[in-house]
This record gives sequence, C-alpha cells and structure tokens, in this order.
Amino acid sequence: MRDLELWGGPECTLNRIGGGYRDQFAALEHYRRNGDLDLFAELGLAAIRYPVLWEGIAPEHPDHCDWTWPDRQLGRLAATDMRVIAGLVHHGGGPQYTNLLDPGFATGLAAFGERVAARYPWIGDWTPVNEPVTTARFSALYGYWHPHHRSEASFWLALINQVDGVRLAMHAIRRINPCARLIQTDDLGRTYATVAMRDQAAFDNVRRWMSWDLLCGKVDSAHPFWDRLAAHGLADRLRAIADDPCPPDIIGVNHYLTSDRFLDHRLVRYPAAIHGGNSRLRYADTEAVRVLQPPPAGLAGAVCEAWDRYGIPVAITEVHNGCTRDEQMRWMAGAWDTATALRQDGVAVEAVTAWSLLGSEGWNTLLRDDGCYEVGAYDIGGGVPRPTAMVPLLQGLPRAAKRHPVLAGAGWWERSIRLLHPRVSRPAPVRAHAGGTEPPALRATPPLLICGATGTLGRALARACVHRAIPHVLSARANLDLEGEASIAAALDRCKPWAVINAAGWVRVDAAEDLEVACRRVNTLGAVALAQACAEREIPCVQFSSDLVFDGAAARAYVEDDRPTPLNAYGRSKAAMERGIADLPGAHLIIRTAAFFSPDDDHNFAVVVARALQEGRTFTAAGDQIVSPSYVPHLVDRVLDLLIDGEIGIWHLANRNAVSWAEFARRVASACRLNERLVIDVPAAELALPAPRPPCVPLASIRGFDLGPLDAGIEHFAERLASGGRLPVRSGFAPA
Repeated sequence: MRDLELWGGPECTLNRIGGGYRDQFAALEHYRRNGDLDLFAELGLAAIRYPVLWEGIAPEHPDHCDWTWPDRQLGRLAATDMRVIAGLVHHGGGPQYTNLLDPGFATGLAAFGERVAARYPWIGDWTPVNEPVTTARFSALYGYWHPHHRSEASFWLALINQVDGVRLAMHAIRRINPCARLIQTDDLGRTYATVAMRDQAAFDNVRRWMSWDLLCGKVDSAHPFWDRLAAHGLADRLRAIADDPCPPDIIGVNHYLTSDRFLDHRLVRYPAAIHGGNSRLRYADTEAVRVLQPPPAGLAGAVCEAWDRYGIPVAITEVHNGCTRDEQMRWMAGAWDTATALRQDGVAVEAVTAWSLLGSEGWNTLLRDDGCYEVGAYDIGGGVPRPTAMVPLLQGLPRAAKRHPVLAGAGWWERSIRLLHPRVSRPAPVRAHAGGTEPPALRATPPLLICGATGTLGRALARACVHRAIPHVLSARANLDLEGEASIAAALDRCKPWAVINAAGWVRVDAAEDLEVACRRVNTLGAVALAQACAEREIPCVQFSSDLVFDGAAARAYVEDDRPTPLNAYGRSKAAMERGIADLPGAHLIIRTAAFFSPDDDHNFAVVVARALQEGRTFTAAGDQIVSPSYVPHLVDRVLDLLIDGEIGIWHLANRNAVSWAEFARRVASACRLNERLVIDVPAAELALPAPRPPCVPLASIRGFDLGPLDAGIEHFAERLASGGRLPVRSGFAPA
C-alpha cells in the first residue's frame, strides 16, 4: 500500500437557486486572483479537486464553450506536482438549457465530459458529479435548489439522471483516456433513532448508499429499494445501469460533524427549528453528536462501512469544520490520524482531502440566502488569502511534523459540551472502529499564559480557553507584575508558555489624566518589558491597544496603518506601547479594539445601561461621539484564532456598524426589551469628562473581517443576560 496522500480543494459549488446561480468562486473572489493555485501547491498536495464546471463553460448552448478560464487554471496546475481531479458538476443541475429532471441531462453531461477530456487528455482522475444523493435531496426532495421539487418521485429521477450522467461521462472520457479513474464522492453518515423512528432510520441508512450501489450494479431485483424505484417507473433505467455499471475506482467519503443524524419522535425535547418529518410522521432531526452518549461512530465508522460494503479503496474527499481555528485543526488532524489508524487495520484508505481551502460563503443557509463566511486554510477576509495555522498543519501531516500545542486538547465533538439536547443511550452497541491516536495529556502541553486575572478580557479569554480545551494559565499580578522585570522573567521561566496574552493594564481613562505616570508604568513600560522578555525567549505575545490612540479628525473609519494622534493620557500610553513594541524583535500582535461589552462584566457600558433601564432610571449618553463597540466573547475567539495563526503587527477588531454612545444604549435597550425612551441623548461636552475623547473613531480593518454586525453581538449579549436571570426572559427565547 502506497503512502497516505494529502489532497485538497477549494469549495467550488455552482448551482441554480430561483432565477439565478450561486457561484462560490465568485463569492470567494478566486476568479480575480492569479496566485491562489501557487498557494495550494505550497501545501504539498498530491492531488487537487478542481472544477471544470458545465454551467460555467457552456452556460447558454452546449456547442458554445468558453475555455479561457480552465485553459489558464489547468495549464498552471499541469506545471505543478499536483494531480488534477476534475469535477464537471458540483451541486448543480447543469446549464440553463437542462436540469436534474431533464431526460437529456445525462447525455448532455457525457458530451461535455468528452469535450473536456479531449481538451485536457492528461487529466487522469474525474468526479463528473459531486454528491449525487445530497444534490438530489436538496434539489428535488426538499426544494432548496433548482428545480425546486419536493417529491420522492423527483428525488429518484434526479438521482438516476446524475448516476447515468456519471456513467455515460466516464464511458466518453475513457474513449479518450482509457486509464481515467472515477473518484465518486457523496456525503456519508449514519442515521440513529429512537425505537419509534427505526423504520425511517433504516430507510435513510439504505438511501445513503444509492449513488455507489447504482454505479456498482448492486441495484437489481434483490435490492431493498428495487420495488420502490420500479413503482416510480424507473425499472428499465435500473436494468440498463445494472447491465452496464461503472464502479468507482475510489469511493470518496465526505463526512462532516453534521453527517451522522438522530431521529426522535419526542418533539418536546427539541427546539421547533429542528422539527421535521414526512407525510406520515413528525420527528426531530438533529446531529447525532449532539445527543448520543456514547457518541456516534463518526468518520471512522463511515469509512469502515464503505470499505466493508464495496471492497473498493476509499478516500476521505472533504474534511472541513467551520469553527474556531483550534477546532478546525483538530478535525483535520483527527481525520488524518483516523485514516492512518484504519490503514494499519487493513482498510485501503488512499487519501485525506483538506476541503474549502479558501473557505466557503453561505453554506450556513444552504446557499439560499447571504450567509456567513467560514475560513478555510486561507482567510480571504482582507482581500488577499492569508495563511492560517491550518497551512503549517497541512504541510506537516505527511511527514508527521510536530503539531501546534492547541491540538493537545480534544475537539468539542469529543467533550461534554457537544450535548445540546437530553442525552440518549443507544439500545444496542455499535461496532467499534479505530478512531486515531489519543491526544497527549494536557498537563504535558505548554500552556497559553494570560495576564490579567481580574479584568474583563483576561477572564473572557480564560473562559474561551476552557470552552475550546486550550491549556492555559490565568495569571494575577501577584504571579506576574508588569512593573517588575524580575517578576516577568520568573513567571515566563516558571510557566514556559507557548504564547502570552497581556490582558492586564490600566483601564481608567479619566483617572489617567491626573495619574499619567502611573498609567504609563503599566500600559507602556510594563507591556514593552513583557514583550521584550517574550522576544528573548522566542515566545509570541499579544497586547491590546485602543481606538483612543486616534484624535477622530479623519472623518472616516481608522485602519491599521493610520498614524496615532491621541488626545488623552490613556491614548498616549497605548500609542507609546505600540511604538516601543514595534522596535522589538520577535512575534508581536497588537489588537486595537474599542468600547468592549460583555454579559459577564458588571461594569461595562452595556450592562450598566441595562441595569439602569431595568430599574426605571434614565441613562445619559453622548450622541455626538462615534465608536465601534466590540462584543467580548466574539473578540476573544478571534484573538485566539489570530494568535494560533501566528499573526503579528497591528490588527483592528471591532463589530461592524459604528454608532454613537447614545445609539449604542438604545440598541441595548431594544435587544433587552427595555424602555429606549429612558436613554437621554446629550452632547459629549455636557458630560464634562476629565479625559478628552475623539468625536469620531470608527475602527475598520484592511487585514481581515470584522467581528460581524453590531446588532448580532448585542442580541447575543441580551440573550446571555436573560439566560443568566439578569433580565426577564424575552418572548420567544428559551435559556440554554
């Protein structure tokens, strides 16, 4: 058995929804960049799944093909060491002159495949249709994608047309390249259920195999679904496929944390959003990992089932987890380790594929609406792909390189936080599968050192580390005093951290006007001393700065390369810290943020607003000072991601939509269902604050995405307050 290979691929869906097409490459701006393929090559991939999509090449007529884009891209790929696995349809239904229910879909795809193979005869690996079962479900059973049908008859017809398209396309391709291999992908999970739902689960657990069963010629009169499909008038089509099958050379298993499902007839145990069913039954349909104890068999179970069923080599053809960076890395490393362990058990696993290399856009809404961007191995938030910590992980997997310390922690799917609903124990044991190597003991892992045990940011960072299973030490002043170089050195040498985050410091803006020397001792001299000590030990270090380094005269949003011009003592202390650290060697990340708010801190602006209005008191706030509030739980997660990625320099992090302090207060009131009329809007001059404030300091970034819409952060803040019993429970909101 040859070595396990690392494959990769950018998310490339091009499908029709309503009257238009959703194109991932357009959303990810891949078309406009020339250097992306070079970045992929630097990962050390043995092969890349790359599209030559029917809808994009021949959108208006089958004979009118525009080869400009694929000629350029495939020409560049041919010059690399990466083999190409060409895809012809990826969650699509073909160009506008056909669709998944069209009798001409299969022959049309075959004709297109022949043209592609004739133009690029050197391509040896092919996936003519990605995930036929999944695409048929979303397009013809659930009605999410074109042709938006919702019937079992349409589902089976769409599936048969896709399978015939694969079969006929491979016949056409092999007339040009007889050695061409079929790598057939589909999402593969297992459905679990309560006893009352076992028949539905049994149905789902046969249906999941149907694209491979059909291609392998297994769907004959003895197949459990033969009668069902024959009843829909498909018997002749089934016979034709069984008589001339096209078995895959490699079974491509796409398995996500959402792939294993659990069906429960007890609707009261679950939120209404996951209630579903069919024409006969109503039931909850949730991720099995969120309810089963012990957890489902997962990726190892899916791969072993595919190997046992077909005896055909398997590749894990999509590995992606839209989550925090540490969890993304754990999922990827876990897939590689699972494949390695299964190979040792005799399972023929050929490759593991890092999917969504550039991230993905809108999959949280199944592409039906504008959704969120999920970061991949590269983050395109700044317009130019930024390598995340996934890049060195991927580069190191084939050579068993040393891994990042955060990988010592277990993924959320392996910890108790995975259980969102009342747990269910399976009535019968499930076959145990090799699941990869155990992570090393957390106590043997270098920790992350967080300075600032009593502050909002320090405590929030520690909570995030606990949630994300990142070993850490939260240090108080007694253990690490920023005003003492000996204390700093002793703490670093004692703790031996892999990184340091300085969340300590002077935060009293107005008091600093009379105590500027004391403020500078902590915010400037202490922070620089800590950074210098870290640099001497080659330890990455994170510091926090503020929007108050600016004077607000720009009349626009401030970005990272704007020159600081502070108006007050606090701002001067932070600007001096930035200058001092800029002169140091080492890996230093400085986060400029502003007006942070959190449900876990009784003294921040938003909590003070909510408390005053809940007690019926008025609240006065400036209506002529513009800021960019930052929701702390989202802020600390992003800071940890950037630290893990190895980012350095200055980075702005704040929520989108700058507002005045008074407008901020009104939005908090609205989200908390409190009386907005109690917010009194006044000029800042009437507040007579000792420290001068800039009139307008919205923060923006030229390096990456912001923390998301401000209203989303405020909504989350209000829900957390309500769930903690600090506000009346809002209508329609159930505490977690």
